[in-house]
Amino acid sequence: MADTAIEVSHVSQRFEGRRPGETVVALDDVSLEVKAGEFVCLLGPSGCGKSTLLNIIGGLIPASSGEVRVGKTKVQGPTPREVAFVFQESTLFPWYTIVENFKVSAEFQGRVGNDWKDRAMTALKAVGMENFANHYPNQLSVGMRQRINLARGLYLDTPTILMDEPFAALDEQTRMVLGEDLSILLARTGKTIVFVTHSLAEAVFLADRIFVMTARPGKLKAVIDVKEPHPRSPDFMLEPRFSDLRNELFGLLRDEIRLTVAAMREAREGVGP
Repeated sequence: MADTAIEVSHVSQRFEGRRPGETVVALDDVSLEVKAGEFVCLLGPSGCGKSTLLNIIGGLIPASSGEVRVGKTKVQGPTPREVAFVFQESTLFPWYTIVENFKVSAEFQGRVGNDWKDRAMTALKAVGMENFANHYPNQLSVGMRQRINLARGLYLDTPTILMDEPFAALDEQTRMVLGEDLSILLARTGKTIVFVTHSLAEAVFLADRIFVMTARPGKLKAVIDVKEPHPRSPDFMLEPRFSDLRNELFGLLRDEIRLTVAAMREAREGVGP
């Protein structure tokens, strides 16, 4: 049995609301485990705390209560040698070339080394972007920049990668191609990946397990096993079990989405004239 890579124990998160004395509960007593080498998706309606939970796992924000362990270490802040992030928006510095951006990331991690450029080129080659190493970010399309963000996550060589809707800004065709690439990379590298998404199809295609969350306050509603080996082919999307899993997810989320829409309507009416 694989070791536990991430353990979330009874995590809750509260924020101050817009009104004096108001408290917003984003997460309510969430517990889950992710095994080493596993790809899991956090799936739920908007505002359910998926990104908040990801940020707590990565040490970007502290939990109001509960604890998170990455490996055997309690998370008390960012651990760039253990956890890499890939965000929805490009985080490349526009005044550096692509390969120079890799060096900056390694400097932040404290692991530059004499082989930094060779490692950067290897990571770029893994996503088909080695010919753009000396370009600047604004010379590349959104999809190309996200390929590079994925390569940079691999380049940092952390055992765990946290991904916050990294393909959300891309068109559907590009999302499918990058999803296929990610599945291949997972099979090759054995990384542990936690991936936030709103897409049912994306979750089914990529994940080993899907953690389905409720409307705010976010709780763990169900865990769905996909049981399809990596790398995954687009042909998987044509199989009946793919549709069955997607339909099961929609059934779990339908009422949660309705609750979210109703809460948003009430919030608008509450602050209106």
